[in-house]
Amino acid sequence: MADVTCDIVVIGTGPGGEGAAMQAAKHGKRVAVIERAKIGGNCTHTATIPSKALRHAISDMVQIRNNPLFRSRATSLEFTVRDLRRATNSVINQQMLMRTTFYERNDCHLFQGNARFLGPNEIEVVEDDGGRKTIEAAYFVIATGSRPYHPHFVDFNHPRIFDSDTILKIDEEIKTLTIYGAGVIGCEYASMFRNMGVRINLINTRDKLLDYLDEEIIDALSYQFREKGVVIRNLEEVDSVEGHSDGVVLACKSGKRFKTDALLWAAGRTGNSNDMGLEAIGVTPNSRGNIEVTETLQTAQPHIYAVGDVIGMPALASAAYMQGRFVSMHILGEKDLTMIRDIPTGIYTSPEISSLGKTERELTNAKVPYEIGYSHFKNLARAQISNQTAGMLKILFHCETLEILGIHCFGANASEIIHIGQAIMMQPPPNNTIRYFINTTFNYPTMAEAYRVAALNGLNRLF
Repeated sequence: MADVTCDIVVIGTGPGGEGAAMQAAKHGKRVAVIERAKIGGNCTHTATIPSKALRHAISDMVQIRNNPLFRSRATSLEFTVRDLRRATNSVINQQMLMRTTFYERNDCHLFQGNARFLGPNEIEVVEDDGGRKTIEAAYFVIATGSRPYHPHFVDFNHPRIFDSDTILKIDEEIKTLTIYGAGVIGCEYASMFRNMGVRINLINTRDKLLDYLDEEIIDALSYQFREKGVVIRNLEEVDSVEGHSDGVVLACKSGKRFKTDALLWAAGRTGNSNDMGLEAIGVTPNSRGNIEVTETLQTAQPHIYAVGDVIGMPALASAAYMQGRFVSMHILGEKDLTMIRDIPTGIYTSPEISSLGKTERELTNAKVPYEIGYSHFKNLARAQISNQTAGMLKILFHCETLEILGIHCFGANASEIIHIGQAIMMQPPPNNTIRYFINTTFNYPTMAEAYRVAALNGLNRLF
């Protein structure tokens, strides 16, 4: 007989697990939550929150140094990663405390330990103190996240070789860094370390950075990187990695060799699905540990759902939370729900990138007649005041209906600005057109007025 019986077991307390647990608990379901590490998961402790808090601290440092009022005094300011990391710890602690109270306030039964399926409806938790408890439930939600991919030929125990989980713990000051992998994580850390004065080799296995983005955004990011001194190496593939006492040598199959003080391996992630007994109940992860799911996020066992990074793309905290809420509503009987597909990207390089909807490439391939409205930040009063003039807002809209088809933003606060356009883009016709931005009033001076400028610019191309 099981030690605990409940309605739903949620495994993992990252955004996906939290969304599922809170939604179910608020609708009266008995919820058990299992976490093997710390409340909040990787998002709170090793990934999103720490890296973004560190980025903010670095950004503040750069702004002080570049501000004309302080330039003569600020040039002597020196900050180490250890100094800046202190600023992130308080944020992490606040987030963990807040999230712990969520579970307590909603009467979720919280277990600390490793979860393993004993059967389709029973799970065992091996607790930190060695104790074991079994939980029986009608439904399960796997929200265990992912971890950095570790190829066998890279020695991640070497003190100069890091992944995205360990790079924030770096104590030794470095002057040069090679980053292998130019995806979101690689580009974000390239920005951060370059802003700290570290010379960067950014090794990209593809022919362009973040090639799923709008072409102009890609070009703008590449230009900004190169202007700041980041050396981008496209179409390279690793051959070997050698760790030495004074640095790391990355050898590529092209014959190039890069020796720097340290290496950040940022190529790929692996789903946290190992050692959970999934194969025994007919749920088999793929070679990267990701769990295959249906349109309704159900696994091969219909009463077992999976959400967040453990199912692969889009691997966004925002998407994971919505997926968690979705599966709980599905369990609760809301069968007519549709999963939100249009999720904005938020890439925290310097400057930021955010986009939503179609790119020019996609619209052209689909033979959709579209036009473009631009607003260059250098022309906005608010950007001039804040001295953050690099960037633009780009709106793609239908030539005939004026329906908004895509929004692409590159510049300061892009991940915030995108939501103004998102709110209008998601409206039903005929309220989802660029006319909204022309017929409304924006505070002045603000970055938000970029929408009015872009909408007028786009209409001028039609008439």
